[in-house]
Amino acid sequence: MPPPLRQELNLLSQSRLAAAPISSSNSAISINPAIDLLATVSDGDNNAPSNTVHVWRANDQIVFKHAERSGVKVEGIKWKEDGQFLAVGWGDGVVRLMGLESSKTVHCINVGEQGGGQEGVKEEETAGGGGGGDGDGDGDWRGRMVRDVLDLPHELTFLEVETALPKLSPLPVSGGSGDDMFLFSSTASLDFVFRPCKAEEADDVHVMVVGMEDGGIHLSIYDSFVIGMFRHSPVEGEVFQLCGHSSHPETSTHILLLKPKGGDGTRLHLVPMDLTFVHYSPVNLSLLASKMTMLQNLLRYVKQTQTHMTSEWKSTRELPQRFLNGVEDELKKMEGGGLNIVQALYHTVATGHVFAPVKEWLVDVVAERGHKRWEKAVVSGLLNLRGLVHENLIPALERCGIILSRMLGIARFHDSEEGIGFNASQITRLLDIVSCLTVIAHKILLNVMDELEYFTVFSTWLRLQIDQQASSSSASEELTEKEATMDHAKVLTYIQRYLTSSPLAMYFDQITKEDYIKDQEYAEDNPSLLQMLEKQLKRQESGQPYMRALPHVDFLVNYLTSRANKVFQNIAEAEKRGVLFGKDAVLSIGEKIWKHDVRLCVKPEDEATGQTAYTALVSETDKTTVILFKTIIRGAKGISELGSTKACGVSLPEGRSIVDFGFLDENSLLLLCCTAGNNPEYSLLKIKYRSLSLLYRQYEPGHRPQTRALDRDDQTLFSTVGFSHLSHFTPVQMEVQKTCRLHGEIPGRVCLVGKDKAMYKTYALPKSWEDADTNDQ
Repeated sequence: MPPPLRQELNLLSQSRLAAAPISSSNSAISINPAIDLLATVSDGDNNAPSNTVHVWRANDQIVFKHAERSGVKVEGIKWKEDGQFLAVGWGDGVVRLMGLESSKTVHCINVGEQGGGQEGVKEEETAGGGGGGDGDGDGDWRGRMVRDVLDLPHELTFLEVETALPKLSPLPVSGGSGDDMFLFSSTASLDFVFRPCKAEEADDVHVMVVGMEDGGIHLSIYDSFVIGMFRHSPVEGEVFQLCGHSSHPETSTHILLLKPKGGDGTRLHLVPMDLTFVHYSPVNLSLLASKMTMLQNLLRYVKQTQTHMTSEWKSTRELPQRFLNGVEDELKKMEGGGLNIVQALYHTVATGHVFAPVKEWLVDVVAERGHKRWEKAVVSGLLNLRGLVHENLIPALERCGIILSRMLGIARFHDSEEGIGFNASQITRLLDIVSCLTVIAHKILLNVMDELEYFTVFSTWLRLQIDQQASSSSASEELTEKEATMDHAKVLTYIQRYLTSSPLAMYFDQITKEDYIKDQEYAEDNPSLLQMLEKQLKRQESGQPYMRALPHVDFLVNYLTSRANKVFQNIAEAEKRGVLFGKDAVLSIGEKIWKHDVRLCVKPEDEATGQTAYTALVSETDKTTVILFKTIIRGAKGISELGSTKACGVSLPEGRSIVDFGFLDENSLLLLCCTAGNNPEYSLLKIKYRSLSLLYRQYEPGHRPQTRALDRDDQTLFSTVGFSHLSHFTPVQMEVQKTCRLHGEIPGRVCLVGKDKAMYKTYALPKSWEDADTNDQ
């Protein structure tokens, strides 16, 4: 008989997902480690399979939902270990990181384009490596002060100069483009994207591992800094897919579970992946990755700002140009060869005479309503353009300059042979381009202010002409008196310089592909882009031919981005060389595997077995027994190799079978169990898988190890609890999450998903389950 249930777990929260049940084709769920949130995958409109992500709060509250416009499927979801990001792998080969409270895509990581042939993201895991952890704090105030004084170089290294600058301003929602259209539109999302690197997190290196359907393994660090795509095959000629992953904050070794693609499902391969760049890097990896990620985000912000600026400039030209086009044709038909609108209006200002086509155009086409639209389009467009340059572009460029100055200092301090991935000349070039953009930004500001001044006078004059041509003789005399007080010199200047063209056109108008390519090639060969730009601006001001693309904002932004991407790629290549895959261990019992999980445990005080990988699996034919594998990992200086593998089996008390299972921490494996019959009883069983009571023995691949039946009297090896509020609820899936102390203590939890995929319940685990320490054998 099964042991009596000694206690029941307390229900933390429950929700009915009636509005968006979990998809039957993708039942992936993910508990936020730090906050009471749950992410699920649901079917979309018209029953589109697995194409919508929902994030839920307790009591049926939807925080947000997200579906891609292209309708691609969701392949996997996973919260970052600090709960700040939700990583969503989509079928288009893109991993999108979304923030806590919004469906806005904070980062897009294109993994499908790298390595070729990717069909989608199969699984993603976010894990820490290289030190750090949850921690309970740093002690009292005095202790922190003493530590800070003693580690002054460390504090100076992570001194954030950017925090002294005013915060970046949000961009308008309309007028943007791409995935970043809405990302920079609120202060909250800007604060979330541009988070400073904290000195207390300097030893943390967060790694995201993404497995692809075609066998690729994609790595990125610090949220979105891409290391690259890898392919590893333990058996030559076979393609292996990532199906499990585990890491530990005290080691740079990651453990991968790989399965043969298209195999019979009876074996897994345990492979160590060493990130030696975490174990040793000439530059603090967190500082380098955070600065590069910050620079990437700033470049995205600058690109969106440039898109908005171009849109605003076009809005100042489109409507007036339509009005002007309407009168140009009539003026060309006049006797004597005809006139253009500039000549006709200049004639009116100088003589007071209005040509008949102009009079008809002023009274019937433009009129009062058209003039108001004209004025609003030009004034609002120029004011918005001024705001974008002053409040968005220039502050972002200042931040780019600060980050690049920091990177220049690092490059000069470290010899290029140390493998940091960039040198001083590359960073100097980026600073040169930022300086060019800054010069252009100030030029645009000056031109906008001049155009606004001249347009204001011209607009007043134009309205007087409309009223004068449409009014009676007595009213016309009064309007003529008003006209006499106007600054006609500015009206003439506007007509000549701004009416049909604008000095701003050289920064925003269309440029030919030939000019673009030619200027880019010339820029590559020129040692100082800033000097070249200043020379071309002088040529333009003197009316001489000049390089058309170079002063263009779009050209400079794209050139800056492309050169920065080369630096990012070089850094990634330097780190990529430090990713090593060790020899595998085959895990098989000769039966088709139903479910599996893996856990990396670290015990630094024991040099012989400092790292151990534990793998749990259950076969499809026997769901009453869990097979445990214990694989020793040996290594030095960040390079590891697998030692011997031992195994044992644990069978449940009679009458119970496994519904789902997962590792809780380095001590406990949790099994969701049920009894047979029409009214099954559900319970949660915790096995101390590192207990000395479990006799792991050398195993032979393809054969079941010796199995031990759980004895109801052996409470040192396992314990069992029931669930409260479980009536009329049939759990079929379980997600496990350990205690988190990042934002106040959240207890260890298990989330149960019901059979109907429309109800989930979250239960708090007993505190004793995670606090107990078990000696490894």
